[in-house]
Amino acid sequence: MKVVYDHQIFSVQRYGGISRYFFELAKGVAEVAADATVNVNSPLYVNGYLSGASSSLGVLGHHLPVFRGAERICCAANTVLSPVIMGALRPDIVHETYYSSRPSAPRSSRTVITVHDMIHELFPQSFPEQDKTWELKRQAVKRADHVICVSEQTRQDLVRLLDVPLDKTSVVHHGFSLTTSDIEAVDVPARPYLLYVGMRGGYKNFETLLQAYASQPWLKENFDLVAFGGGGFTAYERALIARLGIVAKVHQQGGSDQVLAARYKQAALFVYPSLYEGFGIPPLEAMSYGCPVVCSNTSSIPEVVGAAARMFDPSSTESLAVVLLEVLQRPEACQELRRLGLLRVNEFSWHRCALETHAIYQRVLS
Repeated sequence: MKVVYDHQIFSVQRYGGISRYFFELAKGVAEVAADATVNVNSPLYVNGYLSGASSSLGVLGHHLPVFRGAERICCAANTVLSPVIMGALRPDIVHETYYSSRPSAPRSSRTVITVHDMIHELFPQSFPEQDKTWELKRQAVKRADHVICVSEQTRQDLVRLLDVPLDKTSVVHHGFSLTTSDIEAVDVPARPYLLYVGMRGGYKNFETLLQAYASQPWLKENFDLVAFGGGGFTAYERALIARLGIVAKVHQQGGSDQVLAARYKQAALFVYPSLYEGFGIPPLEAMSYGCPVVCSNTSSIPEVVGAAARMFDPSSTESLAVVLLEVLQRPEACQELRRLGLLRVNEFSWHRCALETHAIYQRVLS
């Protein structure tokens, strides 16, 4: 079996969730599938994960360093070069790494695509009008031989919104991984803190967390709030934080996976208030470092966390505030969430993701 992953996501994403997924998946399939030859066909790429890949992964391409316009050069070159290489490889399976109007696979190959979420369809107001991801996704899904969804929630949304036959889809959950080295070398913040991770706009619902935190004097007295990643606070966020009177309590930080791992390990609580997620890796990352988790009771999030997190209604500031107090004011509740979280993460791994995906490749070919 010849399996090839195309260039799309590796041409434009230096680091991020989707390129991490495909890097770990390609690496995992190469390790677990004795019958498979695995290649990544990306003649030029900016992706940092691929640049450090071992030779066993079979990356066919060259890494471009960081400079303005590198992504544009990658896309232009790969549009010309990738089909030539793909034709020479003659793969059995082509796994497209993002959504495109043109097929990556030769006619003799079977095509698999992964749908990570239906956010563009459900929250179009969160994206600029010129963003046509929803249309490219519709075309890519239509021509694919099989569609992998990262959660049952995403599968049901896909079937409902794009009228895809259920038997054309499968569910394979993500794995996850973060560094475990030198965490102790990272400075510990002066005050205990609640942790939020990732982008904050729109459906991510960070504003509700700010309001819930600001509404409770006990929380402000005993904990800061740290937002990790997602870039610096916007002018709107800074104005809101000032209006809520919590400027000295709320901090934005960034850094490497090592720093993020330390923040998870040191946090009193991880909070995930998103209105919708196709999967949602951060709660699992938090659990893996023994951090108790409270999260929304919507979309795929309950499917991912199971009984290992306390849940709240993300449309209600009061609901979130009540859960924060109930957990943080009861040390035994925090300890139980830590215990359940460490058990829950054992159900998700890149090894399992690779095994289940390889089984799908075999079914598609049969």
